[in-house]
Amino acid sequence: MTAPDSAPAPQPTPPVTPAAAPARTRRARRGRRPDAPPPRITPGRALAHLLGGLITLAVLAYFQWTPGEWPVRLLTWVALTIIADEFDGWYGYAALLLGGLGYFSPVPPPEQWSVILPLVGGALAGVLLIKHSGGLFVLPFAAALYAAVIVGMGRFATTLDHGLTLPTNEAFQRTALIAMVIGLSVSAVRRIVSLILRSRARRAQRAAALNA
Repeated sequence: MTAPDSAPAPQPTPPVTPAAAPARTRRARRGRRPDAPPPRITPGRALAHLLGGLITLAVLAYFQWTPGEWPVRLLTWVALTIIADEFDGWYGYAALLLGGLGYFSPVPPPEQWSVILPLVGGALAGVLLIKHSGGLFVLPFAAALYAAVIVGMGRFATTLDHGLTLPTNEAFQRTALIAMVIGLSVSAVRRIVSLILRSRARRAQRAAALNA
């Protein structure tokens, strides 16, 4: 007499763990984050950047083309270059190049402009590069670089060339530094306001997602 065949015992179904969930579910979950920041570029903002950048360049071109003493040209060149950079990177570099516009003007540039242009232009280019490397907290480093170049040239210019007396001029150093402070102050205010607006937009979006 043979023993009856025993039926195989049912195997327990392993529980479904989150790790076994389909990849598309995880992707969908990530795509529905309520705290995702809103788009940074809107048509209104793009138009504001375009108009602001072009107006700033036009004002700077006016001061560089028309007759004027070097303190006025220096102040407007440095301050408006930093401000123009806030509208978009290429506006800042275009404003930097406008420092040489006076050489094409019907009126000859100020006598000392051939010294100011390369000296301040190099420091100003460094400011723009540092500004593009980060947000609000890089501005002090940009200010330190610019001030170090201006003050350093004021101290060692006559050592390099006895005829290079303009960088030691107190009016030159004061004008160059005041222009930098004006430009970077506008940049700091713009970035702080932008941070506040983005924070408010995220909180509003998060609240709307919770109330939905």
